[in-house]
Amino acid sequence: MKRVSNYLKMRVLGALEYAEGDSNLARYMAVSRITFTDEDGRAVQFTWRTIQTWWYFYRKHGITESPARADKDTIRKVAPEYLLEAIEQVQPSFHGKKYNIAEIYRACIQQGLLTRCQIAPNTFRRHVDTFDLLKPVGDATPKARLAFAKAHANDLWQGDTLHGPYLQEGLHKPVKTFLICFIDDASRVIPHGAFYHADDTPKLIDCFQTALYKRGIPKAVYVDNGSNYRSKEFAMICTRLGTVLIHTPVRDGAAKGKIERFFRTVRDQFLVRDLSHIRSLDQLNGEFTRWVEDTYHRREHSTLGMKPIDRFGLDLSRVRHLATNSFSDELFLLESTRKVRADNTFSYDATRYEAPCDMRNTTIVIRHHREGIGFAPVVYQDGRRLGEATLVDLIANDRRPNIEF
Repeated sequence: MKRVSNYLKMRVLGALEYAEGDSNLARYMAVSRITFTDEDGRAVQFTWRTIQTWWYFYRKHGITESPARADKDTIRKVAPEYLLEAIEQVQPSFHGKKYNIAEIYRACIQQGLLTRCQIAPNTFRRHVDTFDLLKPVGDATPKARLAFAKAHANDLWQGDTLHGPYLQEGLHKPVKTFLICFIDDASRVIPHGAFYHADDTPKLIDCFQTALYKRGIPKAVYVDNGSNYRSKEFAMICTRLGTVLIHTPVRDGAAKGKIERFFRTVRDQFLVRDLSHIRSLDQLNGEFTRWVEDTYHRREHSTLGMKPIDRFGLDLSRVRHLATNSFSDELFLLESTRKVRADNTFSYDATRYEAPCDMRNTTIVIRHHREGIGFAPVVYQDGRRLGEATLVDLIANDRRPNIEF
């Protein structure tokens, strides 16, 4: 059975708001008789028990399915890419001699590349076998692949990072840059791409947020297994948006063929330019944006037979746009759990805040900026936004004769 997307689940739960009935059960039954259309245009219906389950998990966890471990079916302490890097560093020490997995593991431990606390010998062996980490890249069995393209714009975005040029900023030594970029599968339009000084989660979120405001919300995002793309923060943002997050298999860069092909175009047509006059990241991003918008988007694509920007325009009526307001910005905040005290306050970033309503002796979820202090956290409970917390004013509270929450 095909997996039901979060986007479709949220449409079903949205129908509960307007369903007729004097009880929750009656509304579940009413929605179960409604026929919905999935992303492929097929008519589907859901049983009232399925709708009840989705609603329960949405109220309790803010998502439409039972929260599984974030590290399920993955290496919980060491990413596959990190293991592969450690193995490649110790292989030359064997000087062409034959070796087995146990010897590779011991070499990684002895050279300090891994620790037993990170990964046990049996776990190391299992994941080396699962991901073929000892098999040379050239010896890997080629997968059967078919050329494909999504039917509509924003059905799927592919994302990846490209190592960019070094920048000479002032008198400091040259600084390496990284290009984080997304490409729309159907139209080949670049929702957004930008150079950064680091390839980490905050930079990925910044690029993804800008892309959403520029080109709308994708139904799915296809990325690799890098630590930033597998971060809990990025996964949570996709869940809030109703976007399916898909990761490529390890050592299978060809799976993201469209973004890899675009990166080749960037190397061949943009990075070959004389960039010696650029002295800042803003200058580099300005040049890159102009090249994307004025050259790449407006040149006929050999596969599409038309300009990428024109192909994207054919599906504008299907694009889900993200509203430009503070509530949309909250989709990109970090999330933490707090216990509200008996005086209706809680602590965050070594500061006491007062809940926006009576939340005494309950557990709440707060969304907050990475910068911490200076930005009031937003309080949520059971998936509902209750409002912004306020700094505790002890003097003002002393002048309140009747406490009514």
